[in-house]
Amino acid sequence: MSGPVRPVVKRTARAILLEFDADDPHAPASLVLIRRVRPGSPRPYWITPGGGVEPTDETVVAALHREVDEELGGKVTDVVPAFVDTVAHSHHDDGTPAHPHGVKVQHFFACRLAGMDESRRHGPEVERPNGEYEIVRVPFTREGVTSVNVVPPSLRAYLAANIEGVRALLAPDLG
Repeated sequence: MSGPVRPVVKRTARAILLEFDADDPHAPASLVLIRRVRPGSPRPYWITPGGGVEPTDETVVAALHREVDEELGGKVTDVVPAFVDTVAHSHHDDGTPAHPHGVKVQHFFACRLAGMDESRRHGPEVERPNGEYEIVRVPFTREGVTSVNVVPPSLRAYLAANIEGVRALLAPDLG
């Protein structure tokens, strides 16, 4: 039996952002992440660049480009849907109730870092930071992905199991 469809109260666009060595295309890529530490919490966690889809965003992919620009001062290419995560989300980010059975749908896109200028970072995370936001790179290997606390855990598990598959999403012959 299946229950009623739960209302989507929030959508996010997040980048599984790979940086390749231009001189050695067979070298392991780096995964660009943001190391987060919230005030009052001693434990850091690592997130993919991205964030909420705003009403002014024409598409989810447009939101991804905007978020990467804000958080990294970055540009991405070869944006390919890779993973979707759905989690309970009964309250808006400001704490107000959204829907008791609401969900957040997180769209994760494999993409290639085309360039980044950290001096161009802007947006709420930079202008009004709530804790630490540090751009880091980890090797895009099983060991690299599992060496840090990537959240959500479902993404960490997906990446650890699909290193080759995610790289293949960015292969020139994908079409």
